[in-house]
Amino acid sequence: MTPRISRRTSIAKSEHHNYVKVADNFYSGADLAKQFEYWNAAGVLIIHAAIAYSDAITIKVGGVKSQGDDHMSVIDLMRDIVELDEHGQRAINHLVRMIDQKNLVSYSGEVYEKTDIEKLWKQLERYKEWVVMILGK
Repeated sequence: MTPRISRRTSIAKSEHHNYVKVADNFYSGADLAKQFEYWNAAGVLIIHAAIAYSDAITIKVGGVKSQGDDHMSVIDLMRDIVELDEHGQRAINHLVRMIDQKNLVSYSGEVYEKTDIEKLWKQLERYKEWVVMILGK
């Protein structure tokens, strides 16, 4: 297996608040899309909320964020700079499962249903719980 090349960009740690706002916006948009039964839109927004929350963490903790098209590289970055206890490792596992869905929900033509989004939403909720703890929100 070829290792992923993790590209990073430096960002002032104080900027993490902006990424939290973006993540919260995606989160609220996903919730609204769920209410209107726009399942694929909800899925895309759920995953982008998770990615933005991840960026907020890596910026606050390490002053860096992942850069590029490979969203899985944020996982490697998180593992590099965030001390992960058992709860943190479970949170990362939720993030991995959400990012695994990104191409399916966005580009595959697969039609997501309510049950698919309920699973993604539960993963986001569990991940967000850990994010809030790390960010001290």
